[in-house]
Formats: sequence, C-alpha cells, structure tokens
Amino acid sequence: MVVAAMGGTTAAGDGFEQHEVSQEQYQTLLGQCRYADTAQARTQCRRHVKATYRIGRTDTTLDCRTFTGVTVCGTLKLSKAERQCTKDSTDQGLSYRRAEVECYALS
Repeated sequence: MVVAAMGGTTAAGDGFEQHEVSQEQYQTLLGQCRYADTAQARTQCRRHVKATYRIGRTDTTLDCRTFTGVTVCGTLKLSKAERQCTKDSTDQGLSYRRAEVECYALS
C-alpha cells in the first residue's frame, strides 16, 4: 500500500503512479524535509517524498528555487509561524517565493 500525497491510500493497479524526477530533484525534495518545524513533520515529509516521487527523468515543470543558499522543490508545507513570517516578509517587500523559502528554512 502507498500513501498518496493528500493522505489517502492507494493500492497497486488503482491508477496512482509515482511522479518521476531526476536524482538531483529527488535528493533536493528529501533534503528539504530537514527544515520542517517538528520531528513528526520531518518524518511525514520524507514519507511523502518517498511515496510520491521516484528517480527517473528530470521534471522540467517541478518548481525548484534557490534563495540564500537553500534549494527547495515543489510546494512547501508551511507551519502557522512560517506562514506568518512569509506574510510579514512580503509585506516588507520581499518576493513571495523568496520569503517562503527563507521562512521555511531559516526561521
């Protein structure tokens, strides 16, 4: 059984396929889990990556970005504090993409 991205479960043959990404993208997705704000969130993040992605071809549509030396890919699951940090930063003129990465990784 595989846990799907939205928390549901899927079984082999029911249409769920892992998303193919390059080795580098996969390592980035796994590596960014270290920035999750709790041990439980870090574990859930790693499980999500392993269940959702597989190594293959580079996905040129995967949203990967680097700010302040931190590279992340895909949608970030921000905590309440990280969402507030992002809002505060964008209110002060920082781009949303940069604020999101910096608040996720550095706060």
